[in-house]
Amino acid sequence: MKRFGFILLVLFWIQGSAQTDTYELKENVHYYPDSDNKKDSYINERCLLDVYYPKNKKGFATIVWFHGGGITGGNKSIPEALKNKGYAVIAVGYRLSPKVSAPAYIRDAAAAVAWGFKHISEFGGNADRIFLSGHSAGGYLTMMITLDKEYLQVYGIDANRIAGLIPFSGQAITHFTVRNEQGIKETQPTIDQYAPLYHVRADAPPMLLITGDREMELLGRYEENAYLCRMMKLAGHKQTKLYELDGFDHGGMAEPAFPLLLKEVAAILKSGGK
Repeated sequence: MKRFGFILLVLFWIQGSAQTDTYELKENVHYYPDSDNKKDSYINERCLLDVYYPKNKKGFATIVWFHGGGITGGNKSIPEALKNKGYAVIAVGYRLSPKVSAPAYIRDAAAAVAWGFKHISEFGGNADRIFLSGHSAGGYLTMMITLDKEYLQVYGIDANRIAGLIPFSGQAITHFTVRNEQGIKETQPTIDQYAPLYHVRADAPPMLLITGDREMELLGRYEENAYLCRMMKLAGHKQTKLYELDGFDHGGMAEPAFPLLLKEVAAILKSGGK
């Protein structure tokens, strides 16, 4: 587990900033079939994704990005920090509570990632180089569909094909919105089938957990991630790491985390893991 100060993080912004590629953006792609969109107006409204990709380039890696908002708000967007870095970025919208309840939004996340696996080659990308990331609720969703393999299995996809998982301050216990749907207050922690911690396993893809300062984070978010890190290692997983960003709170930790995300993606690709 590592702690990072601001000065060290600034150095990471420098890497890979010079790119000569040109990029295109395809917006508002439905990732569910037309039959689902016609049958459910809320799926039609929310279950869309944007694809930002390098033009005239082949074999590039893709980062699938899920927005935060406590599963009750937020909208898809391409993070500026991930643009012009040589990668495709898929920004995902998903249904929100209370209009739907668990596991609807987790299934949305899986459907969007499945779309990426099936279609990124049409843009020139390599489906074996797909990384998942997101902030807060988005980080939670990425952990759920990676660690609980049943969500992607619905689409015939082995979650272990994911090249790497890099959630930003994701909830490792059962998400507080899920608990709220169950009538459980946010300060009452639970670990059930809707908790990433429930699904620790030795054979998961490489995982880098990033949180803000433990004294400034939302509730016990750092401690949850520390527990997940420890349990993954005890389960036999050898590629779990945890970084804590000193001086950054829950909302502010995302921007300094992006260089760490890019550094991890580059390291995995360089290692030949994908």
